[in-house]
Amino acid sequence: MAVRRVVITGMGAITPFGATTDAFWDGLLEGRSGIRPVSLFDVSEFSVRIGGEIPQFDASEFIDRRIAKRLDRHAQFAFVACDEAVRTSGLDVSREDPFRMATIFGSGIGGINELEQQHTRLTEKGPSKVSAFTIPKLMLNAASGNLSIRYGAKGNSIGIASACASATHAMGEALRHIQSGQADIVFTGGAEAALTPLALAAFASMKALSGRNDDPEKASRPFDRDRDGFVLAEGSGACVFEELEHARRRKADILAEVIGFAGTSDAEHITQPSEDGEGATKAMRLAIDDAGISPDQVDYINAHGTSTPLGDLAETLAIKKVFGRRAHKIMVSSTKGAVGHSLGASGGLELIVMVLAVRQGVVPPTANLDHPGEGCDLDYCPNTARDCRIQVAMSNSFGFGGHNACILIRRFDQ
Repeated sequence: MAVRRVVITGMGAITPFGATTDAFWDGLLEGRSGIRPVSLFDVSEFSVRIGGEIPQFDASEFIDRRIAKRLDRHAQFAFVACDEAVRTSGLDVSREDPFRMATIFGSGIGGINELEQQHTRLTEKGPSKVSAFTIPKLMLNAASGNLSIRYGAKGNSIGIASACASATHAMGEALRHIQSGQADIVFTGGAEAALTPLALAAFASMKALSGRNDDPEKASRPFDRDRDGFVLAEGSGACVFEELEHARRRKADILAEVIGFAGTSDAEHITQPSEDGEGATKAMRLAIDDAGISPDQVDYINAHGTSTPLGDLAETLAIKKVFGRRAHKIMVSSTKGAVGHSLGASGGLELIVMVLAVRQGVVPPTANLDHPGEGCDLDYCPNTARDCRIQVAMSNSFGFGGHNACILIRRFDQ
């Protein structure tokens, strides 16, 4: 029995550049930065005071106010992104078999906004003042559960949590669900809203964040010699995955084909990547094998590239192991230099970047890469977008816990 082919028919994004995919893409290609001083809460006593926040976000502009009040900020982001994805897909969910639609969404931290707010109410006003919606808003499956309700999707509904690999793992599961015949349509991606007092303070205490408070636009510097940590960001990237023949029957505009996925674990350290890049190397090789292609067919890699000293070097080493001498000829870029690191949402946003790169024949740049760091000697497309025909693109996502995930797409000619 032939494996069912999976295509992408809709995409949606909310990033520090705005609440649409076009705003995200335009910001990347224009070389702008979405990193700014944090305004969501008072950061005057914080050692890190910058982030990639969604500017002036009011959920009621996108979602019915009554529904929005029952959603944590990360789930609100998921709704905004997924609504755009469904709209651009041209899908009429009311005409679909609800049990053939699934929802698989990732988040690294989930409803930490709600957790912090309700803990404050508990300590300041007592247990009787804690909201009855606390658990439904903070749980990690809140986005997937609420999205399934929104679209009447009665197939599998799963929340995926694997730190910064969450969205990519979610999309990998979406691919498998359609390939195996469990679903025809999957709403998938990731959402994160961890730019909160507790999360910002905790990541800063780990020394994981950039401390360039006086120059936020230059703070995220993937693969640069002066990189000093990632910039915490928020947002969501969502896609509609669909079985190919189902998409053809309804004459959908097919954006790209999803052709391979794999995941591994470093099984070594809870926060640091394996220095030899073994787990990342294996994930890439397995994903390429799963796609049924050779490494020579990969034209572009959207790197995890978070701007951390250890992570960027380990990923570079892994790419060299997978692609050998050809590694220096493949275009690689990290879009986190422009929008920061949105943790469990990042893989969803980066899949969107790959789709647009393939469709438009342009690779977005790695921002703030002025002087490549020691051992970081690949073609990272520094600072300027580059025109190039891309047939196959690959995205890497690596997370705390040693999670490694890799997904590949291919240009789809109608």
